[in-house]
Amino acid sequence: MTKAIPRIGSRKNGRIGSRKNRRRIPKGIIHVQASFNNTIVTVTDVRGHVVSWASAGTSGFKGTRRGTPYAAQAAALNAIHTVVDQGMQRAEVMIKGPGLGRDAALRAIRRSGILLSFVRDVTPMPHNGCRPPKKRRV
Repeated sequence: MTKAIPRIGSRKNGRIGSRKNRRRIPKGIIHVQASFNNTIVTVTDVRGHVVSWASAGTSGFKGTRRGTPYAAQAAALNAIHTVVDQGMQRAEVMIKGPGLGRDAALRAIRRSGILLSFVRDVTPMPHNGCRPPKKRRV
């Protein structure tokens, strides 16, 4: 009778669920991407590794309501809630895009109690790069 060799990466030993590292993150970067249809909030550490993220869609909003300022506020609160538990106190904010959720997400971040070192607009601006699509005929 040979004894079965336990596999290291098996699901039974319970390590597969605890993949999220519970490191203390004192400082981070909050990226807000606000399009007209959705708002995505991503929280990374200083090196750029994603710690937490949320969008208006994952916050329970569907369809056209995802582009609203309230949905952006809810997404920002959801993304920040997990990193505040991990000990984040200071953050930088990078805002990208023309959407309605820009100001609402920033307001929610300000109210969360995280000290903001700076807020930067990183919306990509073409120096007259690509030719725009032809006009819509409705």
